[in-house]
Amino acid sequence: MRTGAAHREFTAKPGASSGQVRPGEPILQAEHISKSYGSRSVLNDVSLTVRAGEWVGIIGPNGSGKSTLLSLLSGADSPAGGRIELKGRSLRSYTRKALSQTMAVLLQESLPPIGYSVREVVEMGRFPYQSWFGSETEDSGPYIDSIMERLQLTELEERPIDRLSGGQRQRVALAKLMAQSPSIVLLDEPTTYLDIRYQVQFMDVVRDWQQDCGLTVVSVLHDLNLAALYCDRLVVVHEGRIAADGSPEEMMSPDVIARYFDTRAAIVPHPGNGRPQLLMCPAHTDAE
Repeated sequence: MRTGAAHREFTAKPGASSGQVRPGEPILQAEHISKSYGSRSVLNDVSLTVRAGEWVGIIGPNGSGKSTLLSLLSGADSPAGGRIELKGRSLRSYTRKALSQTMAVLLQESLPPIGYSVREVVEMGRFPYQSWFGSETEDSGPYIDSIMERLQLTELEERPIDRLSGGQRQRVALAKLMAQSPSIVLLDEPTTYLDIRYQVQFMDVVRDWQQDCGLTVVSVLHDLNLAALYCDRLVVVHEGRIAADGSPEEMMSPDVIARYFDTRAAIVPHPGNGRPQLLMCPAHTDAE
Protein backbone atom coordinates (compact mmCIF):
# COMPACT_ATOMS: atom_id res chain seq x y z
CA MET A 1 0.00 0.00 0.00
CA ARG A 2 1.50 3.26 -1.12
CA THR A 3 1.29 6.52 0.71
CA GLY A 4 -0.06 8.39 -2.32
CA ALA A 5 1.20 11.77 -3.40
CA ALA A 6 3.44 12.08 -0.37
CA HIS A 7 5.47 9.06 -1.45
CA ARG A 8 9.11 9.66 -2.35
CA GLU A 9 11.34 6.82 -3.42
CA PHE A 10 13.84 5.42 -0.98
CA THR A 11 17.42 5.16 -2.15
CA ALA A 12 20.09 2.77 -0.91
CA LYS A 13 23.35 4.09 0.53
CA PRO A 14 26.19 3.55 -2.03
CA GLY A 15 28.43 0.65 -1.12
CA ALA A 16 25.90 -0.91 1.25
CA SER A 17 24.87 -4.56 1.36
CA SER A 18 27.51 -6.11 -0.88
CA GLY A 19 26.93 -9.47 -2.55
CA GLN A 20 23.42 -8.71 -3.77
CA VAL A 21 21.06 -11.59 -4.52
CA ARG A 22 18.80 -11.40 -7.55
CA PRO A 23 15.08 -10.96 -6.88
CA GLY A 24 13.40 -14.31 -6.42
CA GLU A 25 16.60 -16.15 -5.49
CA PRO A 26 17.05 -17.60 -1.98
CA ILE A 27 18.61 -15.07 0.38
CA LEU A 28 17.91 -16.65 3.78
CA GLN A 29 17.52 -20.39 4.35
CA ALA A 30 16.92 -22.47 7.46
CA GLU A 31 17.37 -26.22 7.13
CA HIS A 32 16.02 -28.60 9.77
CA ILE A 33 16.64 -26.24 12.69
CA SER A 34 15.56 -27.04 16.24
CA LYS A 35 15.67 -25.21 19.54
CA SER A 36 14.98 -26.24 23.13
CA TYR A 37 15.15 -24.44 26.44
CA GLY A 38 15.94 -27.04 29.06
CA SER A 39 13.54 -29.93 28.55
CA ARG A 40 11.05 -27.79 26.61
CA SER A 41 11.21 -28.08 22.82
CA VAL A 42 10.33 -24.76 21.17
CA LEU A 43 11.16 -25.47 17.52
CA ASN A 44 11.45 -28.89 15.93
CA ASP A 45 12.86 -29.64 12.45
CA VAL A 46 11.94 -26.29 10.88
CA SER A 47 12.95 -25.54 7.29
CA LEU A 48 12.24 -22.22 5.60
CA THR A 49 13.46 -20.46 2.46
CA VAL A 50 13.08 -16.70 2.08
CA ARG A 51 13.57 -15.27 -1.41
CA ALA A 52 15.08 -11.88 -2.19
CA GLY A 53 12.55 -9.08 -2.48
CA GLU A 54 9.62 -10.80 -0.80
CA TRP A 55 7.83 -9.94 2.42
CA VAL A 56 7.26 -13.05 4.51
CA GLY A 57 4.89 -12.83 7.46
CA ILE A 58 5.31 -15.34 10.26
CA ILE A 59 2.00 -15.91 12.03
CA GLY A 60 0.70 -18.34 14.62
CA PRO A 61 -0.86 -18.54 18.08
CA ASN A 62 1.00 -17.31 21.17
CA GLY A 63 3.77 -19.63 22.30
CA SER A 64 4.06 -21.36 18.93
CA GLY A 65 7.74 -20.44 18.44
CA LYS A 66 7.45 -17.44 16.09
CA SER A 67 9.81 -15.09 17.94
CA THR A 68 12.26 -17.91 18.64
CA LEU A 69 12.41 -18.63 14.91
CA LEU A 70 13.10 -14.96 14.17
CA SER A 71 15.80 -14.89 16.85
CA LEU A 72 17.54 -17.85 15.21
CA LEU A 73 17.24 -16.35 11.72
CA SER A 74 18.81 -13.12 12.98
CA GLY A 75 21.80 -14.85 14.55
CA ALA A 76 20.91 -13.54 18.01
CA ASP A 77 20.57 -17.15 19.15
CA SER A 78 21.91 -20.42 17.75
CA PRO A 79 19.88 -23.50 16.85
CA ALA A 80 20.52 -26.75 18.68
CA GLY A 81 20.51 -28.52 15.35
CA GLY A 82 20.32 -27.72 11.67
CA ARG A 83 21.83 -24.95 9.56
CA ILE A 84 21.01 -21.36 8.59
CA GLU A 85 22.47 -19.70 5.48
CA LEU A 86 22.46 -16.05 4.45
CA LYS A 87 23.32 -15.33 0.82
CA GLY A 88 24.66 -18.87 0.43
CA ARG A 89 26.99 -18.66 3.44
CA SER A 90 26.57 -20.10 6.90
CA LEU A 91 25.11 -17.45 9.17
CA ARG A 92 27.71 -18.39 11.77
CA SER A 93 30.55 -17.48 9.39
CA TYR A 94 29.61 -13.77 9.43
CA THR A 95 31.30 -11.37 11.79
CA ARG A 96 28.86 -9.21 13.70
CA LYS A 97 29.85 -6.17 11.64
CA ALA A 98 29.52 -7.98 8.30
CA LEU A 99 26.14 -9.38 9.33
CA SER A 100 24.93 -5.90 10.30
CA GLN A 101 25.79 -4.62 6.81
CA THR A 102 23.37 -7.15 5.32
CA MET A 103 20.70 -7.73 7.98
CA ALA A 104 18.90 -5.39 10.36
CA VAL A 105 16.61 -6.47 13.19
CA LEU A 106 13.80 -4.57 14.89
CA LEU A 107 12.41 -5.98 18.13
CA GLN A 108 9.11 -5.06 19.80
CA GLU A 109 10.86 -2.50 22.00
CA SER A 110 14.22 -1.74 20.45
CA LEU A 111 14.80 1.77 21.84
CA PRO A 112 15.22 2.01 25.60
CA PRO A 113 14.28 5.35 27.19
CA ILE A 114 17.76 6.82 26.94
CA GLY A 115 18.85 10.43 26.68
CA TYR A 116 20.29 10.31 23.16
CA SER A 117 18.70 12.62 20.62
CA VAL A 118 16.66 11.36 17.68
CA ARG A 119 19.43 12.11 15.18
CA GLU A 120 22.09 10.46 17.34
CA VAL A 121 20.06 7.26 17.46
CA VAL A 122 19.46 7.26 13.69
CA GLU A 123 23.18 7.83 13.09
CA MET A 124 23.92 4.72 15.16
CA GLY A 125 22.65 2.75 12.18
CA ARG A 126 25.85 3.66 10.34
CA PHE A 127 28.04 1.86 12.89
CA PRO A 128 28.67 -1.21 10.66
CA TYR A 129 30.35 1.05 8.08
CA GLN A 130 32.56 3.02 10.44
CA SER A 131 36.25 2.51 11.08
CA TRP A 132 37.78 2.05 14.51
CA PHE A 133 37.97 5.86 14.63
CA GLY A 134 34.23 6.26 14.01
CA SER A 135 34.56 7.65 10.49
CA GLU A 136 33.25 6.54 7.10
CA THR A 137 34.81 6.76 3.66
CA GLU A 138 31.81 8.82 2.54
CA ASP A 139 29.86 11.54 4.31
CA SER A 140 26.60 9.89 5.39
CA GLY A 141 25.09 13.19 6.54
CA PRO A 142 22.96 13.79 3.41
CA TYR A 143 21.76 10.18 3.53
CA ILE A 144 20.70 10.57 7.17
CA ASP A 145 19.01 13.87 6.27
CA SER A 146 16.94 12.15 3.56
CA ILE A 147 15.82 9.41 5.98
CA MET A 148 14.88 11.95 8.65
CA GLU A 149 12.84 13.90 6.11
CA ARG A 150 11.16 10.80 4.68
CA LEU A 151 10.02 9.64 8.14
CA GLN A 152 9.02 13.16 9.23
CA LEU A 153 11.65 13.28 11.97
CA THR A 154 13.54 16.43 10.94
CA GLU A 155 11.72 18.66 13.43
CA LEU A 156 12.39 16.14 16.20
CA GLU A 157 16.08 15.52 15.50
CA GLU A 158 17.33 17.21 18.69
CA ARG A 159 14.63 15.80 20.96
CA PRO A 160 15.71 13.12 23.49
CA ILE A 161 14.33 9.65 22.82
CA ASP A 162 12.69 9.49 26.26
CA ARG A 163 10.46 12.44 25.33
CA LEU A 164 8.85 10.77 22.31
CA SER A 165 5.49 9.04 21.94
CA GLY A 166 5.31 5.35 21.10
CA GLY A 167 4.62 6.05 17.44
CA GLN A 168 7.49 8.52 17.20
CA ARG A 169 9.88 6.09 18.88
CA GLN A 170 8.99 3.36 16.41
CA ARG A 171 9.63 5.75 13.50
CA VAL A 172 13.05 6.48 14.97
CA ALA A 173 13.75 2.75 15.30
CA LEU A 174 12.79 2.26 11.66
CA ALA A 175 14.95 5.21 10.58
CA LYS A 176 17.92 3.64 12.38
CA LEU A 177 17.31 0.43 10.43
CA MET A 178 17.17 2.35 7.17
CA ALA A 179 20.44 4.10 7.99
CA GLN A 180 21.98 0.63 8.32
CA SER A 181 21.28 0.03 4.58
CA PRO A 182 20.48 -3.67 4.90
CA SER A 183 19.23 -5.93 2.12
CA ILE A 184 17.03 -7.88 4.56
CA VAL A 185 15.17 -6.77 7.68
CA LEU A 186 13.64 -8.90 10.44
CA LEU A 187 10.76 -7.38 12.41
CA ASP A 188 9.39 -8.90 15.61
CA GLU A 189 5.78 -7.74 16.09
CA PRO A 190 6.72 -4.13 15.24
CA THR A 191 3.18 -2.72 15.51
CA THR A 192 2.08 -4.41 18.76
CA TYR A 193 2.02 -1.28 20.95
CA LEU A 194 1.03 1.24 18.27
CA ASP A 195 -2.30 2.96 17.69
CA ILE A 196 -4.05 2.05 14.44
CA ARG A 197 -2.84 5.23 12.71
CA TYR A 198 0.80 4.46 13.48
CA GLN A 199 0.40 0.77 12.61
CA VAL A 200 -0.69 1.66 9.08
CA GLN A 201 1.93 4.40 8.78
CA PHE A 202 4.70 2.02 9.86
CA MET A 203 3.62 -0.76 7.50
CA ASP A 204 3.22 1.69 4.59
CA VAL A 205 6.78 2.93 5.05
CA VAL A 206 8.18 -0.61 5.17
CA ARG A 207 6.23 -1.50 2.01
CA ASP A 208 7.56 1.58 0.18
CA TRP A 209 11.11 0.70 1.27
CA GLN A 210 10.65 -2.88 0.10
CA GLN A 211 9.30 -1.90 -3.30
CA ASP A 212 11.76 0.94 -3.96
CA CYS A 213 14.95 -0.88 -2.93
CA GLY A 214 14.12 -4.56 -3.46
CA LEU A 215 14.27 -5.07 0.30
CA THR A 216 13.55 -8.51 1.77
CA VAL A 217 11.32 -8.46 4.86
CA VAL A 218 10.61 -11.19 7.40
CA SER A 219 8.18 -10.14 10.11
CA VAL A 220 6.42 -11.80 13.02
CA LEU A 221 2.94 -10.31 13.10
CA HIS A 222 0.18 -10.78 15.65
CA ASP A 223 -2.49 -9.00 13.61
CA LEU A 224 -3.60 -11.38 10.87
CA ASN A 225 -5.39 -8.67 8.89
CA LEU A 226 -2.26 -6.50 8.74
CA ALA A 227 -0.24 -9.57 7.74
CA ALA A 228 -2.63 -10.35 4.89
CA LEU A 229 -2.68 -6.71 3.72
CA TYR A 230 1.07 -6.26 3.44
CA CYS A 231 2.85 -9.61 3.19
CA ASP A 232 3.48 -11.48 -0.05
CA ARG A 233 3.54 -14.80 1.76
CA LEU A 234 2.39 -16.12 5.14
CA VAL A 235 4.04 -18.89 7.16
CA VAL A 236 2.01 -20.45 9.97
CA VAL A 237 4.05 -21.68 12.96
CA HIS A 238 2.16 -24.09 15.21
CA GLU A 239 3.52 -26.10 18.13
CA GLY A 240 7.12 -25.49 17.09
CA ARG A 241 6.73 -26.51 13.46
CA ILE A 242 5.87 -24.83 10.17
CA ALA A 243 2.32 -26.04 9.72
CA ALA A 244 1.35 -24.14 6.57
CA ASP A 245 3.00 -21.85 4.03
CA GLY A 246 1.43 -19.96 1.14
CA SER A 247 -0.12 -16.79 -0.18
CA PRO A 248 -2.40 -14.66 2.01
CA GLU A 249 -5.35 -15.99 0.02
CA GLU A 250 -4.33 -19.57 0.84
CA MET A 251 -3.50 -19.01 4.51
CA MET A 252 -6.43 -16.74 5.37
CA SER A 253 -9.08 -19.38 4.98
CA PRO A 254 -11.68 -20.44 7.57
CA ASP A 255 -10.17 -23.93 7.66
CA VAL A 256 -6.62 -22.69 8.36
CA ILE A 257 -7.83 -20.23 11.00
CA ALA A 258 -9.91 -22.90 12.73
CA ARG A 259 -7.16 -25.52 12.63
CA TYR A 260 -4.24 -23.45 13.89
CA PHE A 261 -5.88 -20.59 15.80
CA ASP A 262 -8.78 -22.59 17.24
CA THR A 263 -11.41 -20.02 16.35
CA ARG A 264 -14.20 -19.54 13.85
CA ALA A 265 -13.81 -16.78 11.30
CA ALA A 266 -15.36 -15.44 8.13
CA ILE A 267 -13.02 -14.21 5.39
CA VAL A 268 -14.00 -11.24 3.20
CA PRO A 269 -12.06 -9.32 0.53
CA HIS A 270 -10.69 -5.91 1.44
CA PRO A 271 -12.74 -3.29 -0.48
CA GLY A 272 -9.59 -1.45 -1.58
CA ASN A 273 -7.31 -4.20 -2.84
CA GLY A 274 -9.16 -7.50 -2.53
CA ARG A 275 -6.75 -8.94 0.04
CA PRO A 276 -8.43 -11.41 2.45
CA GLN A 277 -9.55 -9.97 5.79
CA LEU A 278 -10.73 -11.85 8.85
CA LEU A 279 -14.02 -11.24 10.65
CA MET A 280 -14.50 -12.92 14.01
CA CYS A 281 -17.50 -15.22 14.45
CA PRO A 282 -18.70 -15.17 18.08
CA ALA A 283 -20.21 -18.36 19.49
CA HIS A 284 -23.53 -16.56 20.06
CA THR A 285 -24.96 -13.69 18.05
CA ASP A 286 -27.69 -11.22 18.97
CA ALA A 287 -30.02 -12.95 16.54
CA GLU A 288 -29.66 -16.17 18.49
